[in-house]
Amino acid sequence: MPWSYDSSMSDASVEHLASTLDLQTVRVVRQIAEHGSLTAAAASLGYSQPAVSQQLQRFEERTGIALVERVGRGIRLTESGRVLARYASTVTTALEAAAGELAEIRGLRAGRVRLVAFPSASATLVPRLIAALASEHPGVAVTYVEAEPPEAVDAVRADRADLAITFSYPGDRDDPHRASARGLDVRAYADEPMQLVLPEGHPAAESDVVELDRLAGEPWIAGCPRCRGHLLELAGAAGFTPRIAFETDNFVAVEGMVAQGLGVALLPALALEASPRHPGIVTRPTARADVRSLHLVTARGAERVPAIGATLAALQALAAG
Repeated sequence: MPWSYDSSMSDASVEHLASTLDLQTVRVVRQIAEHGSLTAAAASLGYSQPAVSQQLQRFEERTGIALVERVGRGIRLTESGRVLARYASTVTTALEAAAGELAEIRGLRAGRVRLVAFPSASATLVPRLIAALASEHPGVAVTYVEAEPPEAVDAVRADRADLAITFSYPGDRDDPHRASARGLDVRAYADEPMQLVLPEGHPAAESDVVELDRLAGEPWIAGCPRCRGHLLELAGAAGFTPRIAFETDNFVAVEGMVAQGLGVALLPALALEASPRHPGIVTRPTARADVRSLHLVTARGAERVPAIGATLAALQALAAG
């Protein structure tokens, strides 16, 4: 019968359970939680499925606690297994930090960083970061996956990523760095300027900065849902509701539409840098110098892992530069 917590358990019983927990079982449970099957968990760990099954069976024999149960032709974590899975990321991060510090003492410069970031960082910030790490820490291997901030934060929480580069807008109602990031470390990284994108020859382009209400009568080209929400908020503060004529997440398409005189747009600086500048547009900052905020999200204490600490330092150097 699966074990459940009993508040009347003695300290000795709790101590006994703690002493029977081993790192390999924690790793197995974490991989089952992530992949959903014994076969996939075994493959991710480089073991055979019988070896993983035996690991779980030995743990159950020692403790009387079943971590998995059969459902049809598959398996799932029991309540006890889900409890252990919740702590698995914290446990493995702490152990990797300890191993990393010991490796540093021995003079070893090696490690792995699983990076995830939003699309406009893919062609700008991420390549610079990987190049800087390759130059300064050639033993650090980096893998990269592109994802919007909510999915990136989820990846760190689920231990599918070590570091997420994310963004948020002032007043963002769906800010992924609030409740969904509870228990993680969220560092403010930099403020990214927002830029108005105007057709070449537009009267507002004669000014060095543009008051948003000058564009109240223009058709607008809006981007991703969170970017669109930011536009609506800024326009509302300026006293108008923008008439959104087109919506696209494609930065190149936005520039092309603006160049054809189909509307105006508001894009973050990295998005403009990530796309080839269309000859038929000009960009201007808003009069209020509006920005979106960039963040770095990791597991709690992950900076103690040398490879992750080196990556965070490289990012701060890029921001300073």
